[in-house]
Amino acid sequence: MHPLIEGILSATELRMAGVKQSFDRLESRDIIGSAMSARQKGLIPVIAEIKPRAISRPLRAGEAGDIARFYEQMGACGISVLTEPTYFLGSISSLEEARTSTSIPVLRKDFIINRKQIREAEADLVLLIASIADIEELIEDVRAAGMEPLVEVHDKYELDRAADAGATIVGINNRDLRTLEVDLGRFESLGPLARDLGLFTVAESGVRSRDDAMRMMSAGADAILIGTSIMKNPSLLGEITGIDIKGEEAI
Repeated sequence: MHPLIEGILSATELRMAGVKQSFDRLESRDIIGSAMSARQKGLIPVIAEIKPRAISRPLRAGEAGDIARFYEQMGACGISVLTEPTYFLGSISSLEEARTSTSIPVLRKDFIINRKQIREAEADLVLLIASIADIEELIEDVRAAGMEPLVEVHDKYELDRAADAGATIVGINNRDLRTLEVDLGRFESLGPLARDLGLFTVAESGVRSRDDAMRMMSAGADAILIGTSIMKNPSLLGEITGIDIKGEEAI
């Protein structure tokens, strides 16, 4: 594991002492249905990420809600919100703003290592990283809270483990957590295997253009999670989804 990731995990363990349960159970929004709806409209299904680190500052009050509404207008089928504060400058309040400001599914993206974190904040999906967490136990806990787990994997072993644990949605991360290098070929190798297992498959990391997105879709992605490139250049989202190409919704 890269030293940066190890540092984030250590900071997460320290924060867990103050984690409090904020809800019992909720009714989540359906990311699979939302992605299918986007494709029926001729759009590339994008889970657009609110990622403060990409702009090198925490978000101001109300800013996450504004970004979320813009993402929805630009055709996003879902929104991912980074809530990790130490490195990614995220917050639970940004997650709450995004979810109350839009009607599409919202993913909590964080380093979830303990069941105490799951009911810390309301979301529709919760990211679980197979390489750092006991996903078998946490998948059950996430569903018991009324949310859906999105299990992030990096290789075939983790993919098989996620499927055996009952995951229905997997994110294949093109970023190697040991080196932090990105290779879109990772999804091209693992995406077809995930589809063969009957999993809803999300391509994560490294998509910077419509051509990159089309490459992931050609490899079998059901949706694409994009963060850094659209936080730095929000207008890029409409180009990638296809909603602003010549004023038409077309791939």
